[in-house]
This record gives sequence, C-alpha cells and structure tokens, in this order.
Amino acid sequence: MIKIVNDIRCAKFITHSGVFHADDVFATAFLDLYFTNISVIRLDSVPLNVDNDVIIYDIGKGKFDHHQKEARIRDNGIKYSSFGLLFEEYGLSFLERLKIENKEEVYDYLVKDFILSIDAIDNGEFPSVTANYKVKTVSDIIKLYNPSYGSNDTSNENFVKAVNVAESIFSFELKNVCGKVKASKKVKELLKNNNSDILLLDEYLPYEEVILTGNYNTKLVIYPSNRGGYCVKTVPISLEDKNSRVYFPLKWAGLVNEDLEKTSGIKDITFCHVNRFLVATKSLEAALKVASVTMDANEKY
Repeated sequence: MIKIVNDIRCAKFITHSGVFHADDVFATAFLDLYFTNISVIRLDSVPLNVDNDVIIYDIGKGKFDHHQKEARIRDNGIKYSSFGLLFEEYGLSFLERLKIENKEEVYDYLVKDFILSIDAIDNGEFPSVTANYKVKTVSDIIKLYNPSYGSNDTSNENFVKAVNVAESIFSFELKNVCGKVKASKKVKELLKNNNSDILLLDEYLPYEEVILTGNYNTKLVIYPSNRGGYCVKTVPISLEDKNSRVYFPLKWAGLVNEDLEKTSGIKDITFCHVNRFLVATKSLEAALKVASVTMDANEKY
C-alpha cells in the first residue's frame, strides 16, 4: 500500500499535487504493485536537488512525463501518458516477476485493451459515443475521487483511495487478460479444425474477439452455461458492428420454458432473449437442435 509523505527526503517517487487523473493514479498503482509499499510525495514542482534514484512521473518534463512539446507519441498516433511510459519501462519485468506465461502477448494485450485508452483520454483524445445516455470511462470513475465541492476530504487522502481502487482494477484486468491470451490459443485450435458455421465448446472460453479478428465465418457458438445446461449465442458481424450474423427465429423472442418449447418444437429449450442473440437449453442435444433450426431459418433482425 502506498504512503504519502511530506518530506522529500523520505520519498522515492514524485508526482504532481492537486487534481489527479487516471494516468497518475494508475501510474502510482502500477509502481506500487511493482516496487511494493512505495513512498510518494505530491508536489507543485520538482526541486533541483532530487536524488538520481527517485522516480519522477507526470511532472517535471522528464522521462516519465508527457507535458513537454517533445513528448513521445506511438506509431498509432496515441500519445503516451505517465502510465504508458512507466508500463513500457517496467511492464515486461513486472510480468516476468509474476511468472506470467506468454508475457509478451499479455503485455501487448494490456496495452491495447487498457493502457492506450487511459493514455489517450489524458491527452485529450476522447472516445466517440453515440449513446443517448452518459457513458463513464475508467478515467471518469477515477476523477470522482477528487474532493467534491463542500466536502472535508483532502486531496492526498482521496488520492490514496483512488490508487487502491486502481490497483484492484489493474490486477483484475491483468488476470482477465492472462485468461484471454491462454484461451485464445485453444479457440484458434478449435476454429482451425472446424468446418461448420457453428462452434461447439466443451467449456466456456472467451471466443468472440478471436472470431472477429480472424477470418472465421462462425455464426453461432454453443458452450456449457455456468447456470447449468447450455447456451447458444450468436456472433456479431464485427468488433464495431454488434448486430448478429444470424438471429434466432423472431417467433421465439422473449419466450421461456413451455411456451418456448411449444413454439419452437424443441424439447428442453428454456429461454430466448427478446433481442434474439441468446438461447438457453437444458441439454446439449437441445442446443444442437436450436443451432440447426436457426441456421436453416437464416433470419435477420
């Protein structure tokens, strides 16, 4: 757990004071996970007589800052923030220390799946959202930890709270990414040997991104449900277009149990989502029948 200190002689890490954002919060969280129990001082400016072994980030226009004119930009046009710069420096070493399998793939996935968005938003590159409701990003959530108007909270106390949350989020992100990287190898192997539009899994595996980023024509996936029985799920057209490649029959939409069995003519079918992208069954036999009937019907939305 990080400790905020007021004496620079006790600090091995320096970042800026005042309003904090996702980049300096996640940078601090990552540093604490990597170096453990770090001592941080938050300052308005960096003194000239700082020891060489002190890591300075998101302030001072040094190696781990991004506010100077010559700040680094990735080949894809996304500018680094302090979080991205620190992860680039220590990320592979961190994963190696944790004995993470396929550490290079995990590193690349973490950057793509998580770090790029924090870097981009902190540098003023915001996602385009067309929803008619407010969408809060991880960066928005972290900003909530800054002291609210009229509160008695202090910036340093809330910074520590935000960092603790960020450590938890990052740890779960890492665990999730490790699982996806490991599962993707299994999914690719199954798809390589699959000549059908239907993919059958004997355990649930994160499959969607593998299908959508590869040249696969899979339209339905069957897998065991964690509620018991089986799920049959449609595959989206692409990562950007979430409409399905095929839909379950319109007359099934929103039906459950006996009504759905009667309408579909399939025994042990228990649920069809009203938007027709998910069906649940009690048995594999029923799931295979659902998939067969759906492919034959070939209905669009």
